[in-house]
Order: sequence, then C-alpha cells, then structure tokens
Amino acid sequence: MPGTRGEPKVFFSWEKRGGLRSMLGRARARKALLVAAGVAAVLWLRARERHAADVRATRATITTTIDAVAAWRADHDRTCPGVLGDLVAAGYVRAVPRDAWGHALRVTCPGRRDPAGFDVSSDGPDGELGGVDRVE
Repeated sequence: MPGTRGEPKVFFSWEKRGGLRSMLGRARARKALLVAAGVAAVLWLRARERHAADVRATRATITTTIDAVAAWRADHDRTCPGVLGDLVAAGYVRAVPRDAWGHALRVTCPGRRDPAGFDVSSDGPDGELGGVDRVE
C-alpha cells in the first residue's frame, strides 16, 4: 500500500513547493530581478563612459586653448590675456573655450606648475573653483 511508513514517497518539484503556479511565480521574479540588475549595470556603465568622454573632450579643448594662449604670449611680450574673450577678439580661437559641461575654461598666469608660464584648467562638472573633479 503506497504511503506507508517504509516506502519512500516521490514528489515532483512543484508538488512540494506549493504547486506549479508558485514555482512559475518564483522563476518570473528571479528573471525580473536579473533583468533589472542587467539594466542597472548597463546604465551605470553608460554614465561612466559618458563622463570619461566628457573628460576627454575637455582635455582636447584645454590643449587647443594652451596653444592659443602660447601664441598670444608670443605675440604680446610674454603677457597673458586678461580674459578668454581677448583670444576671440584677436582671432586666436573662434569662441570662448568651454569644457564639456558648458563652463568657461580658466587660465591662470603665472601657473601653479610653471611659475614662468600659465595653466589652463576646467572646474569640472560641478563648476566649483578648485573642486576635486577639475580637469587639468
């Protein structure tokens, strides 16, 4: 007689866990969590790559501005331009150089690194002077 004490009972996986509907519900929840985790990972990687691309674009603009300021200094007896608008007015650049976040670049004369020269930097995404996310 089945179900007596000495005989092993065989169950399907959905019989022990509360039925087929319960098992399918758990599988769907697991898949939904995996999809949500995958989407979150893709969005995080996209934001990270976007920030890296903005930093690369800002460094390219800084390089162009360094060349323009160096040309200005060569033509104006080693003095620095008062404002970046002077570079535009004199024709060294087409527009006031801005970083990837829309902030104007900073030219410091004399420079911190080279006291006889100048530095060009960006305040970074937050736009704070001397912030930790500045680009030089």
